[in-house]
Amino acid sequence: MRIKHPDKYLLTSCFFVYYIENILYLIMNQDLIYILALQHVPKIGDVMAKRLISYCGSAEAVLKEKKSNLLKIDGIGSTTIKGLFDTSHLTDAEAELQFINDNDITCLYFTDDDYPDKLKHCVDSPILLFQSGKIDLKKPRIISIVGTRKITSYGVAFCEKLIEQLSPFNPVIVSGFAYGADITAHKSAIKNNLQTIGCLAHGLNQIYPKTHKKYRVDVEQNGGFLTDFWSTDVFDRNNFLKRNRIIAGISEATIVIESAEKGGSLVTADIANSYNRDVFAVPGRVTDNQSIGCNNLIKTQQAQMLSNPLDIPYMLNWELENKEKPAIQKQLFIELTSEEKVIYNYLKNQDKQLLDIIALECKMPIFKVASILLTMELKGVTRPLPGKLFELI
Repeated sequence: MRIKHPDKYLLTSCFFVYYIENILYLIMNQDLIYILALQHVPKIGDVMAKRLISYCGSAEAVLKEKKSNLLKIDGIGSTTIKGLFDTSHLTDAEAELQFINDNDITCLYFTDDDYPDKLKHCVDSPILLFQSGKIDLKKPRIISIVGTRKITSYGVAFCEKLIEQLSPFNPVIVSGFAYGADITAHKSAIKNNLQTIGCLAHGLNQIYPKTHKKYRVDVEQNGGFLTDFWSTDVFDRNNFLKRNRIIAGISEATIVIESAEKGGSLVTADIANSYNRDVFAVPGRVTDNQSIGCNNLIKTQQAQMLSNPLDIPYMLNWELENKEKPAIQKQLFIELTSEEKVIYNYLKNQDKQLLDIIALECKMPIFKVASILLTMELKGVTRPLPGKLFELI
């Protein structure tokens, strides 16, 4: 009697188990595979994808719908939907899903409860976000801090002071993990035990710039990373502009620390304005190249001037849970001109006052008082309030 080699039975058994596990794996992740496949179709952006899903009911239904029915949808043409019938997108989706599961990545679908609340209301928000780390997107206070990659010592100092003084309010700090203002914001958030989120312009299989790999673990332990790019997406400069809509959309306010006349942070500010979010910009000297962008935002009323970190909780109506106000650290030995002293002494006895009344009581022209108040604001002595009111800090 001939006995078969036992290793053949073992090999057959292992293959069978692997086959069954693979089938179960695909069944359990079927919905996600179709969502990934739809996200991967060229010429189908997030706005179009949401319209298709709304019409058909799900991503799977979109990819299985007849072409004639899809063409009935407003704004849908033959060229746009051509890629929907290419089955290679499903194969690519299965491969990306394997990467997602192998790397413990969380997927956030735009209708999920865990999807960022504020981002849900942005028409062009991603239909699917990829998340790594320990991010809590349900925190009520989320702000984005952006700025030039060539940040000056003035910008670094202001950014660090800003986050330090906001820390009692426990906000989440969002940025783009790039050089300059971005990494300064992330590091300052970690230093002050605040959650921080890096929005990436590439897949979670890499870190750019490479020199920031050393911060990856710290960020993931104090927050994490978000992106809507796949691990197979080609690295492209335009990705950074696309990424900016997440930075602007996820937050209630965007703060521009420093910016040259042109730059990605100005694009983020513009997107934030289009989403009806608050935008703040830190003013600088008119002769400083890295302050031109911020000064222009303020001058054209696309951003509110931010000269004191505690203007943020004031303007956003934040309150501490224990109702205690953080102590304002006043500068010692601030030098005031004789005219500034006149205004200071007048406001010292006022709760707050209108610009016109200040000018009248101090016996100075309105235009001159406005200029002096701006200088005092930059020195951290006064701050503007809605309705042309001013008060001492």
